[in-house]
Amino acid sequence: MSLFWRIFLLNAAVLTAATALLLLGPVTVSTPVLLTEALILTAGLATLLVANAALLRIGLTPLARLARAMTTIDLLRPGPRPMVAGHGEIADLIKTFNTMLDRLETERATSSARALSAQEAERRRISQELHDEIGQSLTAVLLELKRVADQAPAPLRTELHQVQEATRDSLDEIRRIARRLRPGVLEELGLASALKALTTEIPAHSRIIARRQLDTDLPPLGEEAELVLYRVAQESLTNTVRHAHAQRLDLTLRRSPTGVELRIRDDGLGLQGALEGSGIRGMRERALLIGAELTLGPSPEGGTEVRLTVPTRSGSN
Repeated sequence: MSLFWRIFLLNAAVLTAATALLLLGPVTVSTPVLLTEALILTAGLATLLVANAALLRIGLTPLARLARAMTTIDLLRPGPRPMVAGHGEIADLIKTFNTMLDRLETERATSSARALSAQEAERRRISQELHDEIGQSLTAVLLELKRVADQAPAPLRTELHQVQEATRDSLDEIRRIARRLRPGVLEELGLASALKALTTEIPAHSRIIARRQLDTDLPPLGEEAELVLYRVAQESLTNTVRHAHAQRLDLTLRRSPTGVELRIRDDGLGLQGALEGSGIRGMRERALLIGAELTLGPSPEGGTEVRLTVPTRSGSN
């Protein structure tokens, strides 16, 4: 039965009952209206309104739940679907909404996978160009500076050596950026070594003491899952260095009952109700691509904790 006919029949039943009571009941209305008659009519009207409201509330409650779900749904944080309740059009509407959510999540996952794949390809290209072109050019400049410095007078030689050091620092920075863009250590030495390299690259001026606990007997994850773990750790460390004002950072990679867990904790300022930026949204999108669970919240030390749980195919140790 459609929603229109259900509401119509509910109101028709209420009005029919009221009419029957007036026609068949012993109640009469005098002119002018007596107080007792007015009280009886008022009580009858209130009863009819309450009964009608209760019937409509029962019939429309599933729509209210669906409206709440529509306002709180977040495709980056999948949750349980609204329960299919009610009858007729209401149940069909909830089923259609759930089907739409499934389709949107699938389409978002597909488009995000393409975008992230293109992003990784672009990072590899830029990293290669930095290494092959700019890196080689700076290396040639360093060699030329050394040749000129060896032949220059003593007063000028000191200044040329300073230029050499500045150029060498720039070359080291370019190589560091290239490594961050394309984690070659991840491909060559594995996830644990790549995460270890991340903690060693924390700038000295941040004065952050990094501690790490990395299990080596991890279950097989696959290249895509390892890259997601690496990128989430990289973004978390970058946020800590830039925004947390932390003194200590703990990075843990370990087996979990369902797969592998990555945890990054710091003792900094914490989230403090800040809106999620593009970095955190990117972390959530990457986690969704491999069916992982990403949570962000306060750490026991008062800072921030990022936890990424990646399930293995078997879901066991």
